[in-house]
Amino acid sequence: MTTETETDVFEEHRPVLMGVAYRMLGRLADAEDVVQEAWLRWSAADRSEVREPRAYLVRITTRLAIDRLRQVKARGETYVGPWLPEPYVTDFGDSVPDTAERAVLADSVSLAVLVVLESLSPLERAVFVLREAFGYPYAEIGAMLDRGEAAVRQLAGRARKHVDERRPRYEVDPTQRRDLTERFLAAAAEGDLEGLMSLLAPDVRLVGDSGGKAKAPVRVLETADKVGRFLIGAARKGVADASFRFLEINGGPALLVLAGDKPDSVFQLDVLDGRIQSVYIIRNPDKLRSLATA
Repeated sequence: MTTETETDVFEEHRPVLMGVAYRMLGRLADAEDVVQEAWLRWSAADRSEVREPRAYLVRITTRLAIDRLRQVKARGETYVGPWLPEPYVTDFGDSVPDTAERAVLADSVSLAVLVVLESLSPLERAVFVLREAFGYPYAEIGAMLDRGEAAVRQLAGRARKHVDERRPRYEVDPTQRRDLTERFLAAAAEGDLEGLMSLLAPDVRLVGDSGGKAKAPVRVLETADKVGRFLIGAARKGVADASFRFLEINGGPALLVLAGDKPDSVFQLDVLDGRIQSVYIIRNPDKLRSLATA
């Protein structure tokens, strides 16, 4: 096998490997490091014994991600305020033509689900990602993780129950979410508290992630009144030289706010029954760097 072919095979599977690593870690830099390490191991491996390159590469990536996740948990790092995953620009394009499959992929990378996945053990998270997002059979997951099929099924059941109990309910229809995001932006920009309140569910939640490096609520805000008043107040203060851009982030439409040409914040909404259930705001500048060229 030539070096060019080795590279071609790896690059063919890179999007899947990045998808696995990001869902495992919720951090782009860590995911990219894991994929790079997988490349180093692939390039040094005896590929004459590799019958299924994709399965081999996913196994390496998953194990590296588990190790990285255990290291993060062992460090016990404290984070200032609520934590949200690093925004991940997603565009499945024509590579995922099936609507049902597209919905599954979008859901598995959503901010709401990734926040819940943070509370799983590394093994539970790996099983959940491989099974729910990528549809791997239990036996194949067991081979990847050196676990029996019965043990993998038990891990999968525990992880699924945990996620179902804690994930917020929402709809993934991108058209409706985009429409509500545009109306949300217009009401906030115009200082229209009544109009904004009409879009919010009574028990709406606002989760702001700044990491202590930008202004954002240090606790989750709840109820339409508190969320609406906070958003109107923030809009009045404004952002210097602000402009706005819609992107697909974590499987759904999101609003990128720029200060000049520098990313300032990302807004994304979860929607159910035509009302906004959750507002996510990411302002930690470390998490916005990758959006500078988005």
